[in-house]
Amino acid sequence: QVQLVESGGGLVQAGGSLRLSCAASGRTFSVYTMGWFRQGPGKEREFVAAISRTSFSILYAGSVKGRFTISRDNAKNTVYLQMNSLTPEAAAVYYCAADGRSTGSISRDDYDYNYWGQGTQVTVSS
Repeated sequence: QVQLVESGGGLVQAGGSLRLSCAASGRTFSVYTMGWFRQGPGKEREFVAAISRTSFSILYAGSVKGRFTISRDNAKNTVYLQMNSLTPEAAAVYYCAADGRSTGSISRDDYDYNYWGQGTQVTVSS
């Protein structure tokens, strides 16, 4: 089992940047594919980005590709989401999630992720 704690959210002006962090504790972090999801007000939770165990494979949602960067540091048990050129549409609660499936495959589907953090709020002012 793994516990996840997000940080780095806050209020930013449109066009600005934020870096989210997700610290993991418990079972060995490197066995998990990690993902970021978000849920805006009145919206369903949606996939943002995912990164494989060794960072070899990375996926992005089309809406963030080129502006957001996911990365991980297995030595620090942490996954990051660098968000640049933020728009008001990016305002949401951002969740990190861990996928412990033995396949190690990378997924956009939230049902493939076993463990979730509490979320961190990102607000973007126009």
